[in-house]
Amino acid sequence: MDLITIFLIAVGLAMDAFAVSIAKGIAVDRDRRRTALMLASLFGGFQAMMPVIGYYVGIGFEDIIRDVDHWIAFTLLAFIGAKMIYDSTKDEGDEGEEVTLYAGLVLAVATSIDALMVGLSFAFLEISILEPVIVIGAVTFALALVGFGFGCRLGTVFGRRVRLVGGVILILIGVRILVDHLFLSG
Repeated sequence: MDLITIFLIAVGLAMDAFAVSIAKGIAVDRDRRRTALMLASLFGGFQAMMPVIGYYVGIGFEDIIRDVDHWIAFTLLAFIGAKMIYDSTKDEGDEGEEVTLYAGLVLAVATSIDALMVGLSFAFLEISILEPVIVIGAVTFALALVGFGFGCRLGTVFGRRVRLVGGVILILIGVRILVDHLFLSG
């Protein structure tokens, strides 16, 4: 597989992490650098790790994973989005949200499930996994950092109420994943 194709796959896989990073950048107003690096590392790491897992799981479990991956991603993103919306309605001063390692892990898993299926397809096509994994992880890391920085700027300009938008974005990403798998993947 040529590098341009691998790069385009990486960008496609990174879009959910990019959008979630924007939403989290909107909500966080403390320890932004630490949070940005943590999220970018988790997103990039999981986007790189999931294709490897998918690659080695192989054909035997493809149908099982394909049947539930969209429900897992939807549930995780909807729950986190709903919590952000709820938190945006509370009047607790101006202190922003803090993203814990646990929350970052949940988001990383939710946004990287599609990468698992990409790994399965690499196995079916008998493609070497090393180069794609490095590119996918690096592209996701970079786009997550850019997305978080963009979200921080939005949060600074528009204030606390924009967290509501961040929560809605997460829920919409979950809904899009669900709709894509239920109605468009047929």
